[in-house]
Amino acid sequence: MSSRGLSETNKLKHNLEEQLDRLVSQLSDLEECESDMDEDEFAEAKAETVDQLREFNATLSKIMSGNMTLVDELGNMQLAIQAAISNAFKTPEVIRMFAKKQPGQLRERLSELERDAKIGKLSQDALNQQKIEILFVLKKLGEDLNPSEAHFLQLHSTATMKEFEQISGDSGTSEKVLETAASQLKSM
Repeated sequence: MSSRGLSETNKLKHNLEEQLDRLVSQLSDLEECESDMDEDEFAEAKAETVDQLREFNATLSKIMSGNMTLVDELGNMQLAIQAAISNAFKTPEVIRMFAKKQPGQLRERLSELERDAKIGKLSQDALNQQKIEILFVLKKLGEDLNPSEAHFLQLHSTATMKEFEQISGDSGTSEKVLETAASQLKSM
């Protein structure tokens, strides 16, 4: 994800070059095999190849009329945010509460989860995953964590959470980042 579109652009360029090579080779092969084909078959195959070359040329012209990249600077940020959110947060409900700045509801949700884990309705792994997300979001909202919560978050915070924290700090406020995430979740 750190390529910010460079690897995608290079891959596009490579694929375009391969497509052109394939079409030119196809045309060349047709010319070499003309004697082995009947006239109509050859004409049809050649016409199809020429049409593919025209389509390819039209696509290439569209790409070249702008910048030869797949993503711009804002697109880079959005890709990074989407990746971080999808990897860091497994609970869309937490993202929505964060975007709506609802620390009270987050604390309530955390209490419900802990209760469900105590009565065996929720596994410890599921509790830990959601607890990490909620505590992380509370921290990003500026809420004070008690020492045991801060310690839990420090011990269990994943690399993706840390990556998300860096991305959200680099590209704007966390609230804006998660508002974007919440709106993307609604459109899914």
